[in-house]
Amino acid sequence: MTRNNHSLRKVILGLFMLLSCGLLTAQNQFTATQWQEDLKFLQEQVHQEYQFLFKKITAEEFDASVDELHKAIPTMADHEVFAGLTRIVSSFKYGHTRMGFRDSPVKLTQLPIAMYQFSDGMYVQGVHKDYPDALGAKVVAIEGVPIDKVMEAIYPLVPSENDQFFKAYGVLYATSPELLHAQGVTDSLKKSIQFTLKKEGKEFRLLMNTGDFMAMPMEYGYIKRNEDWLQVRDSSATPLYLKNLDKIYYYEYLPEEKTVYVRQSQIQDDPSEDIPSFYAKVFDFIENNDVEKMVLDVRLNGGGNNYKNKPVVTGIVRTEKINQPGKLFVIIGRRTFSACQNLINELSNYTNAIFVGEPSSENINFYGDNREVQLPNTKIKTYLSFAWWQDKPQWENGDWTAPQLAVESSFEEYRNNEDPVLDTALSFKDDNFIIDPMAHLTNLFMSGNTEQLEADAVSLVQDPKYRFFDFEGEFNKAGYRLLEGSQLEEAVYVFTMNTQMFPDSANAWDSLAEGYWKAGDLEKATEYYNKAIQLDPTGSVGDNARSMLEKMKKGDPHN
Repeated sequence: MTRNNHSLRKVILGLFMLLSCGLLTAQNQFTATQWQEDLKFLQEQVHQEYQFLFKKITAEEFDASVDELHKAIPTMADHEVFAGLTRIVSSFKYGHTRMGFRDSPVKLTQLPIAMYQFSDGMYVQGVHKDYPDALGAKVVAIEGVPIDKVMEAIYPLVPSENDQFFKAYGVLYATSPELLHAQGVTDSLKKSIQFTLKKEGKEFRLLMNTGDFMAMPMEYGYIKRNEDWLQVRDSSATPLYLKNLDKIYYYEYLPEEKTVYVRQSQIQDDPSEDIPSFYAKVFDFIENNDVEKMVLDVRLNGGGNNYKNKPVVTGIVRTEKINQPGKLFVIIGRRTFSACQNLINELSNYTNAIFVGEPSSENINFYGDNREVQLPNTKIKTYLSFAWWQDKPQWENGDWTAPQLAVESSFEEYRNNEDPVLDTALSFKDDNFIIDPMAHLTNLFMSGNTEQLEADAVSLVQDPKYRFFDFEGEFNKAGYRLLEGSQLEEAVYVFTMNTQMFPDSANAWDSLAEGYWKAGDLEKATEYYNKAIQLDPTGSVGDNARSMLEKMKKGDPHN
């Protein structure tokens, strides 16, 4: 994030180095009392110095998880306690707030396989040469547990800001036998793990052994081929986003498309050329050549130093030739994180960029930079975030930056060096494309053009290009802004539209009920609160609806 913070890429490399250590036995190095003291120390540090992290989890929920682990520690092996601590630290759901895997006294081992979640499933992207049959296979199950259930079990261990972060990094945790056991995927700690794979229409089982492997040769989430490691992509060609990965950034002119393509994979200076010098060349080339488009590809960019974003943003703003709708494209994805989230926030604020690909893996506004907190007995390092980064107003915050052109790669496209994300940007020709759907719909609402508003809303919600855009959440927020401004009739109208577009959403019906209650229509409020309960009988929305109904019965005023 800042000048003193390393990029996420180094963090993940550290995780791989740890997972590549020697085998762990189930013997405990530490006593239950030592673990419990460390747990209490962590709890006290959080409450004393990091109370602001209680955003996605309450202090009460945090304390309850601490108490639960504290009671269970005497019956647990070291790796299980370590996993328990990992779950607690990860429960804040900020990617920079994490357990320190590197140099941990509790050593985890790793299976020699790299999985990747493509649009059509989880596949083996790379593998050790001892297991060539696994390469390119679809992963069906691990130890007989379906892969989606495995990932569900692993999820609490990962400090996922959103599902994209988990998609990028959860696979690392799923290849550790210790973590698989701690999360109940296996019933005992095993040195060999059985994979159920599917390849060329045939399903088969393969036993993989964990061991003292060197760190897998990973580069931005993909295994690199060498004499010991295999990777599935056809090596006869290289797509632009994987080209010249020895450089942090590079650019290339695509004459047929009259496009300058830039791939930047860290927010750091390349040893051969700093960021200002590099981008000065890029924008000079654009100004003095036959260029109609620029594509900035940051799908692999895990961050670095956000003070280095200024030359990118100001250079684009000044270059009017490409800072126009339909001429500037930014490719984002599951590894777009940290200082790179700051970059795309600023590009969203100040340029006419169209975002293409997958959502980013960072919240729009987020807690970044962290401090090391070492546990006194085990010397395990935890890293707790302290810096709040806010590039957008709080009402524009969200789980991620969503692309306006949603595109994901399938396994076959990756294997064959196809890049549907870049192809989408290069072939874009829609002069009537709506860059900001909610701004467009809001303008129709403000002008009173309700017929066009309703038609466009349905069209946008159903358009696969916008499938990552949270229309339901944005409509809900718009309704509450109207409600808070005492525009009751307008709020009910917006909430009603939301229920029509998302009829299975308990939250949409709960909000509509609240709108009617505040408007004084208790009959409809009751009807729609009951609808919310019907859709979510045991969840938080149903609980809220029941609470509101009780208040209504008692004659409590809406508040």
